[in-house]
Amino acid sequence: MIFCVFGTIVFSVSRKIAREMSESAVQNLSESLDLIESTIEAILRSEAEFQTLIAQEIARVEDPEEYIRSYEKNQTMSKMSLILSGKTEGVSNTGDRFTEDGLDFSAGGTVMGFPVSQSYLNYMGTWSYTIKCPVERDGREIGTLYAEYIYDAVDRSLPDGFYNKQASLYIMDAESQRFVLKPKGMGQRSAGHLNLADFYQANDIKAPEIRREVDACLESGKNILFYHDIRNVRALSYMWAVNGGTIFLVGYVPVQAIQREGQTVNQNIFIVVASMLAAFFLCILLYYLNWRQQDKLRREQEEERRVHSQQLAEALQAAQIASESKTTFLSNMSHDIRTPMNAVLGFTTLLATDAENPAKVREYTRKIMASGQHLLSLINDILDVSKIESGKVVLNLEKFALNDVVSSVDAIIQPMARARQQEFHLEVTGVRHEYLVGDETRINQILINLLSNAVKYTPERGHIWFRIIGLKQRSSQYEHIRIEVEDDGYGMTPEYLKTIFDAFTRAENSTTNKVQGTGLGMAITKSIVELMGGTIEVFSEVDRGTLFRVDLELRIQEEQADQQFWTQRGVFRILVVDGDPESRENIRTLMEETGLQLKTAADSREAGDLLRSGGDCQLALLDWETCGLPAARELREVLPAGVPILLLAEFGAENTAQALEIPRTGLLTKPFFASALREKAEELWAEPGKADASEAGEDGGLEGIRFLAAEDNEINAEILAELLEIEGASCEIVQNGRLAVERFRRAEAGEFDAILMDVQMPVMNGHEAARAIRALEREDAKRIPIIAMTANAFAEDEKAALDAGMDAHVPKPLDMELLKKVIRQCIREEEPQ
Repeated sequence: MIFCVFGTIVFSVSRKIAREMSESAVQNLSESLDLIESTIEAILRSEAEFQTLIAQEIARVEDPEEYIRSYEKNQTMSKMSLILSGKTEGVSNTGDRFTEDGLDFSAGGTVMGFPVSQSYLNYMGTWSYTIKCPVERDGREIGTLYAEYIYDAVDRSLPDGFYNKQASLYIMDAESQRFVLKPKGMGQRSAGHLNLADFYQANDIKAPEIRREVDACLESGKNILFYHDIRNVRALSYMWAVNGGTIFLVGYVPVQAIQREGQTVNQNIFIVVASMLAAFFLCILLYYLNWRQQDKLRREQEEERRVHSQQLAEALQAAQIASESKTTFLSNMSHDIRTPMNAVLGFTTLLATDAENPAKVREYTRKIMASGQHLLSLINDILDVSKIESGKVVLNLEKFALNDVVSSVDAIIQPMARARQQEFHLEVTGVRHEYLVGDETRINQILINLLSNAVKYTPERGHIWFRIIGLKQRSSQYEHIRIEVEDDGYGMTPEYLKTIFDAFTRAENSTTNKVQGTGLGMAITKSIVELMGGTIEVFSEVDRGTLFRVDLELRIQEEQADQQFWTQRGVFRILVVDGDPESRENIRTLMEETGLQLKTAADSREAGDLLRSGGDCQLALLDWETCGLPAARELREVLPAGVPILLLAEFGAENTAQALEIPRTGLLTKPFFASALREKAEELWAEPGKADASEAGEDGGLEGIRFLAAEDNEINAEILAELLEIEGASCEIVQNGRLAVERFRRAEAGEFDAILMDVQMPVMNGHEAARAIRALEREDAKRIPIIAMTANAFAEDEKAALDAGMDAHVPKPLDMELLKKVIRQCIREEEPQ
């Protein structure tokens, strides 16, 4: 109510201010017109005074007419004429004869007592007027001086602008009612009006009372102001007498322009009022919101008091669940670790009992080795999860061949599947590039985790499918591949599928509980896949089987195809005999970048027709599954004796022995890869003596190699010495890195062939010892192989060893085959070329 009363008062005040501002604006307009009137009258007086001076000058000269003829025009006076007394004609400064006949002085207008004519158009087409004054000499009038003035001089003297040029202004001759001037600085520059009647018509001034008022103004020479709508705009029109009513100022000003100041004041008042109202309502709103908040807080406090005991109970229950989860995990881990550990300790006890029985000793040691490997895999899984959760896993991106990945995985999974009498099917389709860049070890880990689970959770005589499918490339620089692992095993429930990728979870039933594991494999697999920027999905039904699908994008190696290899061996065309069109197309896709020309046939008969018609080749590929032994024999008959035949067969394919007895025939394991074909071709074209020597070198042991080893653990040192002695190598062991550095410093050149270096040792660790050895001023200190031999088995540990100057990294527990391979490679690189 207070604001409404205040608003009414403000509105009344604003109306009053608006009226006062309007009256003030009208007063300002009157003053502006008075100023213009005074300006024009001052111009007229100055012209009359100037003419008086000229008349006085003429009175003093001997020949007035000659003076007039020689007088030059100026910007104010366009023409000057003189008629001597007693004559009707005179002379002018334009050279023409002059008479008063064309001038009308009947209106009676004067300036300083001198008659002023009506306005007229002069000989230049400009509106003008003439003032005449007498020329007297010695008190006697000797003639009359006529001076013609143009209205443009008035225009130049008027102020520039009139209500921001929104007003309209004309100068009208009172007698003829003709508009003789529209000042350039006044109003809008329209076409203008010709006379007062035209002004009436153009601005729709038809009201009789207004016209009567205007006529009275013209008669009396007074000023008038009246309101009228001009082109739908409210305006204040005016007629303002000048020089006693001989001329008038005619025009109008929009009311909006007059009241602009008042409107601005009103707008400011309304803004203030609106702001105050907004502040008032904002205060009300804030008060309301604060009240609601306080009420809500009161209700929440009551609710908190009510549920406080319930929250404490839930917290207690959550703590109990967490404790139970921890206990369950520790129980599971204790069981899973104790199972292989029990086997290790148990068979060790049996070894002591049956030490004299070689057959049992071999059986016990085999089982101890298997249990130890299982225990190692459990520990690796736990460490992998720890590294992944801490974000310390780093991908080791290197070039690799897809064929090597598939071959290594196939070599591991095939025996596992055969042991359970399972059928393992391997397919590779649609892959365009097999040489890629990625972390080969981690990809192997993904595949082995998925495939080993498929073997474990598929019953005997089940089926497992391993597929690598090339998808449409999203970028020309990346190969988009899909990995599918499918089985027809036990399957999983929908509830377990929701948690399959969580750590420490396993499917619980009477069948799967027999399978050993930590429940970490799927969590590790998913983390690695996502680290590579890929995705993993799983689909499963109980007693129907499971499908895992992994999508990865791997960068393509540059310059993959080695066309020189085939050219050097004279191979330009290859014949592919395969009854499966999709398989033939897959081979063609993989061989595109080799530059070789492929000829394909569905069977041996078609191949024979192709060869007999002049289609020669330097190598033939024959699918064993769709063609078989008869086709191999027929193909051998039609091919030249020197052209090899390679049989494309799955791992462990039956009845291939007879086919391999055919001359120049070899076996190439499916799936087909260009790199595998190249490796097989190298074997076919290799020199027998060179190949045998190479194989002998690869299979050789460590006979005669002398080692310096740094190992602080006595048991590990004893095991290492015994294992190297079995391989025919000698070993000198020191207890820490400093002793290893001192011993190598004292050694003769060539006394040791390699150094085996533990990493975590007292006094000086392995990294520091390696750097110290490399810094020794000995020629062999820079090139002697130093091999890290440590339980730190992660990629970053291997990198740290290489950064310290070591040549290779072998994780503990020792795998002698891996150690022999690494040592042979390091020693071969160290030998001078």
